[in-house]
Amino acid sequence: MDETDRALLAALQADATQPYAALAREVGLSAGAAHDRVRKLRERGVIRRTTVDVDPAAVGRGVLAFVMLQADAWMGDPATHDALAAVPEIQEAHIIAGPASVLVKIRAATPEHLQAVLRRLFDIDGVTGTQTIVVLETFFERPVDVTGPPAAP
Repeated sequence: MDETDRALLAALQADATQPYAALAREVGLSAGAAHDRVRKLRERGVIRRTTVDVDPAAVGRGVLAFVMLQADAWMGDPATHDALAAVPEIQEAHIIAGPASVLVKIRAATPEHLQAVLRRLFDIDGVTGTQTIVVLETFFERPVDVTGPPAAP
């Protein structure tokens, strides 16, 4: 991936609906070349999907919580994946190291709705406990920084 690809990615993250001609002007390519590069980024899996950023509160999902799931067994198997994916309120699920096995991001309508989701998590095989953090306010959320090479470890 070169600097032009990175510039394309940054421009698409800012506005993925812009026409290829506008995108091309922004990065100094022809529209055809920009289209070809974007297609290749999709084929390589660099661009995973194109989506719309919806305000959760505007659609009745204003309660945000991060929940750590404790377990009595390894949770990185397909059964756990499928069980978590079946809960529509879960936006993200991650196998983690530390005091818990899984971290999930949940969007709910109300605290009572969140409580119902937590009850469903306890029905998943292996889950022995949860630790829930309810977000009061989000300062900001960022897309992945694609403007330069990753920082050295």
